Amino acid sequence: MIGRIPILDLHPVVDCGRWPAKAVAGETFEISATVFREGHEAVAAGAVLTDPSGRQGRVLPMREIAPGTDRWSVTVSLPDEGLWWFHVEAWGDPIATWLRDAGIKIPRGIDAELMCEEGARLFERAAAAVRPDDCPGPEPCAHAATLREVAERLRDEHLDPRARFSAAQLATTAEAIEAHPLRELVTRSERYRIRVDRRRALFGSWYEFFPRSEGAIVPGECGVPADAGITPRSGTFRTAAERLPAIAAMGFDVVYLPPIHPIGFTARKGRNNTLTAGPHDPGSPWAIGSPAGGHDAVHPDLGTIEDFDAFVARARELGLEVALDLALQCSPDHPWVKEHPEWFTKRADGSIAYAENPPKKYQDIYPLNFDNDPEGLYQEVRRIVRFWMDHGVRIFRVDNPHTKPVHFWERLIADINATDPDVLFLAEAFTRPAMLQTLAKIGFHQSYTYFTWRNTKAEIEEYLTELAHRTAHFLRPNLFVNTPDILHEYLQHGGVPAFKIRAVLGALLGPTWGIYSGFELCENTPLRPGSEEYLDSEKYQYKPRDWAAAEREGRSIAPFITQLNLLRRAHPALQELRNLRFHHVDQPELICFSKRLPGPYDPATRRHGLGDVVLAVVNLDPHHTREATVHLDMPALGLDWNAEFIVDDQLSGESYRWRQANYVRLDPHICPAHVFTLRHP
Repeated sequence: MIGRIPILDLHPVVDCGRWPAKAVAGETFEISATVFREGHEAVAAGAVLTDPSGRQGRVLPMREIAPGTDRWSVTVSLPDEGLWWFHVEAWGDPIATWLRDAGIKIPRGIDAELMCEEGARLFERAAAAVRPDDCPGPEPCAHAATLREVAERLRDEHLDPRARFSAAQLATTAEAIEAHPLRELVTRSERYRIRVDRRRALFGSWYEFFPRSEGAIVPGECGVPADAGITPRSGTFRTAAERLPAIAAMGFDVVYLPPIHPIGFTARKGRNNTLTAGPHDPGSPWAIGSPAGGHDAVHPDLGTIEDFDAFVARARELGLEVALDLALQCSPDHPWVKEHPEWFTKRADGSIAYAENPPKKYQDIYPLNFDNDPEGLYQEVRRIVRFWMDHGVRIFRVDNPHTKPVHFWERLIADINATDPDVLFLAEAFTRPAMLQTLAKIGFHQSYTYFTWRNTKAEIEEYLTELAHRTAHFLRPNLFVNTPDILHEYLQHGGVPAFKIRAVLGALLGPTWGIYSGFELCENTPLRPGSEEYLDSEKYQYKPRDWAAAEREGRSIAPFITQLNLLRRAHPALQELRNLRFHHVDQPELICFSKRLPGPYDPATRRHGLGDVVLAVVNLDPHHTREATVHLDMPALGLDWNAEFIVDDQLSGESYRWRQANYVRLDPHICPAHVFTLRHP
């Protein structure tokens, strides 16, 4: 049944409260609801938070977003991790009703004395309702005194009613009323959950690389003569650790490793996914399992589990977290195939079904069947996850979670987080929207998205608006600009400017982004025209890279990427998702967006300070210089419509004096973007 004062459409709520909404410690977001009542009496609303210990906070005043909308909101930030609750309270606001009516009647001499007396009684009631615990400190509450003084002023017959009424309109009076509202007909909504995770669930820069390629010896590459008669040799955890300082220096926070387990020999894939492997082809890391072990083992070529521990420790010394791939599939040589044949699907001829996505066939991979022995399989996967947790892994990038039952993931993530809430799961769910979003709702802390395929201004604005506003309370995007499987045609044909453009977009549009190794070298050769696969894909071969030579020869955009990551760390506004706003540009090739964290609230002006503001203008055309006029939504930047301000370009070092409409010209071959910070003149 609806309450005395209706409270409807609360946000953030996920599927009517079936799952908790998401936030991270310190993140700012809005709690909102539709609140109204019958007749013309004023109504007010506030949000109430309950922390993980069960302690309920004070009522946080909500504001109507726009007059007449009945939509109320308040911006909050939850300081501690854990499961929080919130509800909304609404009430009749007799003082607001009186202020409105008195403001009409008293200046016109209509019932002036009566209105003053009614107001005096309301302010007396408000003063009497002030509780001692609402007033910190040993001194009597100044707000209560202010409310009593207004009541006395309204009864001062020596003054004209209009002069009496002016006391009720003072800023100090408004401040006292806001701190201690007089509430009638208080109505409370249902309570809803918000799960608050650690900061890395929202903010981080990811770098993906194959340990076997770092330090690999391959004839004809990285200075090794092609005719040297040397057998190709894998890199190790020890040689891969030598790459970590450079990754940290670029400003990355997370190092993501594809599967590091033994690789099967049966149906092993060769270079460029050929069906026949050569004697020295290492195979795909996603074909997991051999006589050397399965998901709880490391590939012998990479070293030992102690070497992996040393790799994790070195990463930690450099401020990096290690994310490990959790790929629930097997090669035909995996120990599970003999030990647990019930975990696989048998075909009519008795053979085990390998993975297919017709017409594609993956003969080197057996998918798991989660229905034959769900409990046994669940317990084994749980054991594997906890095994790697014991070896320092606190982030798992889950391969193809959309090909496994959703309830499996819901149970597993809840199980792990019940004892280790800092462990994060990233869903590599390049799939239909319903599945992608449901995986996020049931517990995945981050999700891959369709960002790689959104390249025009219309596509970017529409999709990022969805991610930053419509789904941000349950889906946290990880904006990878490329992967070992995805080399978008935009990168294939756009040259170095295209890589810089996508880096700016990935790094600044979302708080979490990532690159796959080789992006900084602008590797862009496809397997064939129209394909998104890389030629000589690292999935099927060693791919050592001469990083030092690339730096010396100016072939690396690592310095540019470093600039972006340093900006992300320096500006808290870039570490948020829900504060993204787009601005109008009168040409389709240029896009403009901003992120802002307001400064402290000033009671005198009833406004927040400018705060931390980052404004980006990006030329999406990697081939041509483009120019346009940018029309800024000034309130979104914390500015008046006629304000003049200074923008400092963090990429070029130049500064400009801007107003609401501004001319821009961007040559993508020099720099495809302005990334401005704002300040007052």
